[in-house]
Amino acid sequence: MTDHQHEHEPASTGLDQASWEDRYREAPALWSGRVNPPLVEEATDLTPGRALDVGCGEGGDVLWLAGRGWHATGLDWSAVALERAAEHAAAAGLTDRVEWVQGDVDSWQPPQASFDLVTAHFLHPTADQRGQLLARLADAVAPGGTLLWVGHPFDEERAALWGGDRFAAATEVAADLDAEEWEVLVAAQRPRTGGEGGHHHADEVLRARRRG
Repeated sequence: MTDHQHEHEPASTGLDQASWEDRYREAPALWSGRVNPPLVEEATDLTPGRALDVGCGEGGDVLWLAGRGWHATGLDWSAVALERAAEHAAAAGLTDRVEWVQGDVDSWQPPQASFDLVTAHFLHPTADQRGQLLARLADAVAPGGTLLWVGHPFDEERAALWGGDRFAAATEVAADLDAEEWEVLVAAQRPRTGGEGGHHHADEVLRARRRG
């Protein structure tokens, strides 16, 4: 599941790939196209290299990274979203700095130790899925690289729709990382700034560096 929040959120219509394709087809743009604020906060000070955005949607975060000098790969299971992302990249003159991959985050295997930054916003897997997914994403980070995992805080209304086990505090996610391999730099709930209303008032943010 991906709920790739870019400053606004449509109504939930299902958690499977077909439902997400329908959501994208039914609107000219599902997200605002703006970069997720936690990525700006946590990645601005990083030296550009190779980045992977898991659950990239229409590519807002990938394009922000590419515009800052990263070679960025975006993964999503929606063909419609990736088509739009490629169009946005072409319009911005960033095609040569981006790559788009269609795949399911529950099964796609990224190349090991290949990315200086692996970022995932609002994936919200189940508790059973989270450990395996986190391990695969962590394995994709190169020594000295950064893992950034961002989620929504627990919310009763969302939990009723999605299931309560899809919500994990950043400290819970951090506890699943091997302390001998990872230095946790941030594991906290942070307020969402920018005057956004509705549910999205805070983010659970994990930032960790792979020891090299």
